[in-house]
Amino acid sequence: MGFHQSTETCYYQCRGRCLFPGMKSICGLVVVLFLVVLPGAVAYDPLDPTGNITIKWDIVSWTADGYVAAVTMSNFQMYRSIVSPGWTLGWQWAKKEVIWSMVGAQTTEQGDCSKFKGNVPHCCMRKPVVVDLLPGVPYNQQFSNCCKAGVVSAWGQDPTNSVSAFQVSVGLAGTSNKTVKLPMNFTLLGPGPGYTCGPAKVVPSTVYLTPDHRRKTQALMTWNVTCTYSQFLASRNPSCCVSFSSFYNETITPCPKCACGCQNKNNCVMSDSKQAHRKGINTPRKDNTPLLQCTHHMCPIRVHWHVKLNYKDYWRVKIAVTNFNYRMNYTQWTLVAQHPNLNSVTQVFSFDYKPLVPYEAINDTGMFYGMKFYNDLLMEAGPQGNVQSEVLLGKNKDTFTFKQGWAFPRKVYFNGDECMLPPPDTYPFLPNAAYVNPIAISTMAVSVLMFMLIL
Repeated sequence: MGFHQSTETCYYQCRGRCLFPGMKSICGLVVVLFLVVLPGAVAYDPLDPTGNITIKWDIVSWTADGYVAAVTMSNFQMYRSIVSPGWTLGWQWAKKEVIWSMVGAQTTEQGDCSKFKGNVPHCCMRKPVVVDLLPGVPYNQQFSNCCKAGVVSAWGQDPTNSVSAFQVSVGLAGTSNKTVKLPMNFTLLGPGPGYTCGPAKVVPSTVYLTPDHRRKTQALMTWNVTCTYSQFLASRNPSCCVSFSSFYNETITPCPKCACGCQNKNNCVMSDSKQAHRKGINTPRKDNTPLLQCTHHMCPIRVHWHVKLNYKDYWRVKIAVTNFNYRMNYTQWTLVAQHPNLNSVTQVFSFDYKPLVPYEAINDTGMFYGMKFYNDLLMEAGPQGNVQSEVLLGKNKDTFTFKQGWAFPRKVYFNGDECMLPPPDTYPFLPNAAYVNPIAISTMAVSVLMFMLIL
């Protein structure tokens, strides 16, 4: 028996339903239950519904007291990469396993290995924490797809660099498929929080091809761990904001005030102060604490979308990305925009561009990113902390309009995090049509008629 929907005044609304006095508390209860029952729902990204990071363990050989495994981390996210200082992977052993040796990576701590005589393990921690090696390590410490300082590209941006791998030799573990116990409680930092990893699951063994492609071999045992990203877990506030402007309106719509929170307002730096130019200001901190330029929005990144020109068959947009963080360079940055006219992109001048089609019937999302060795590095705050490009889009007469803010994007993401947009009622709309005076028109008509009669 459902609630009767009255035609009288609706006192409270909850998720589109009408509630009456005495039922207001139900709304909060429903929302809380929804989040408790579906805790993973916040990690779903509608613009990249299948994006995740998959960690695959392949046991390639058995040893006297354990196994040797190749661990491969594949980033299947279309526009979210792992930037410097790179990934950190952790887990908990199911028994009393130790790591005898590693190739292509290392643990951050060795732990207490005092009970071992002779050969000392690489790590005796029950919860080891692993990081990638830096580029340029000796060849005998390298493994395929290793040694990138933990930096992993997004699949949509650079598939060849979207993989990171290492080899680990595990002791005091099982020596067969029936006695091996899978590690538990995987954690992934990329480089900050935001990723949630599921349990390890045994999957069909990975098949390898020999270099001549004439013989197949396979892993002795394989298990996968899937990690998904949630912006809510990464930060309480957005990390970027969007501002708008257009050629047909003098109004500039700025980023909302305190769009990224104003917790850094007391220790920000004025752009024209001596502190902004002192030596060492650009040195990153170990805890990645930002040092922001003082702005009303207090965001590390601002994206500005300017409707620049209007042609007969095309219209032109200028996109500028500005960095306000003095301690952060953004390598391999990505910018994703959702706009109904991105299905008619004609030319992108200074960025690389790739359409994203999460749903086959809708092509309204695209990814912009820097050209290699040109503008793929967004420098820290200052004169060089800016990248920009222009985009030429074709007009569709059935859908094209400048009215009601149609020319501006619906969503904007920078490095995989959604940016704060201004309120829709502040967008720079088309100016109103000129006022028509009916008396003036009638007077002109009478004058023209009299002139014709005189002739």
